[in-house]
Amino acid sequence: MGPHPAVADVRRAVREALAGVGEGELVLVACSGGADSLALAAALAFVAPRAGLRSGLLTVDHQLQEGSGGRARKVAALPLGLDHAEVLTVEVGTAGGPEAAARDARYAALAEAAGKLRAVAVLLGHTRDDQAETVLLGLARGSGLRSLSGMAAVSGLYRRPLLGLPRATTVAACRALGLDPWDDPHNEDPRFTRVRVRTRVLPLLESELGPGVAEALARTADLARDDADALDEWAESAYQNCALSDIAGSVTLSVPALEGLPGAVRRRVLRRAAIAAGTPSGALSATHVRAVDRLVTAWRGQKAVDLPGGMAAVRRCGTLILAISPIP
Repeated sequence: MGPHPAVADVRRAVREALAGVGEGELVLVACSGGADSLALAAALAFVAPRAGLRSGLLTVDHQLQEGSGGRARKVAALPLGLDHAEVLTVEVGTAGGPEAAARDARYAALAEAAGKLRAVAVLLGHTRDDQAETVLLGLARGSGLRSLSGMAAVSGLYRRPLLGLPRATTVAACRALGLDPWDDPHNEDPRFTRVRVRTRVLPLLESELGPGVAEALARTADLARDDADALDEWAESAYQNCALSDIAGSVTLSVPALEGLPGAVRRRVLRRAAIAAGTPSGALSATHVRAVDRLVTAWRGQKAVDLPGGMAAVRRCGTLILAISPIP
């Protein structure tokens, strides 16, 4: 008799995610002890030796709850059959709020550990439900197509094998394998925006619109990512055609060349130029980019547009200059 269908689904997802990884390489899994990452860790323990790979587990102690260190050690000690297990203890700051600060600390620790161990990939346990939550949060922020594309299945070091599977599958897989997941109290704490989306917003949408909302949102993310990737590629090519000069601290673009571009592409080019000139990417908002865009599309002799990082954009003699303010 074969494995439980949920177990088979998770193992299949991991096999597909690791296709092309060279024999003998080390693959790590980030495991909190919850159902998603626990099912993923168990699947990696099964798949890795059959694929000729080495495997390991990383669990992060954020030190935000009493007894967190003991729980992290228990996760690391689980008899899953992985080659390596390690607890990463982090200090969580305050920048961006508690969710963002914990995420930043976690990813920094995972990247550092993967580098030290020379791992080629770190598997993350995000499911289709997590993807749906991410899309809804992007919609609420109104932050554009790239935000609606959600989480990528592969992003540098990180791979997310479970994005095509619902959370119910990981829960069923743990039950079938006799694994006892740990339910993080933070996952039920309504102070966190993502928790409210998970426990209130998505259930309400399912109730009012019918089942399948999470699946539809995840499908929207896939479609949005394809479109965003295509627009980014087009914008990169357009940037090369528009840029008259590109040196540290200053970028000059041809206004006629910019005028011939669709708005979605042109604004990507302008964002790319501002960052190349020295504007911090994290501080550059859509409002800033649209203000620069008006120097191209609604030129009335207006003054320079101030940008974050002490930069500015100004139109002169058929060119758009982005440089350190004030521009000579």
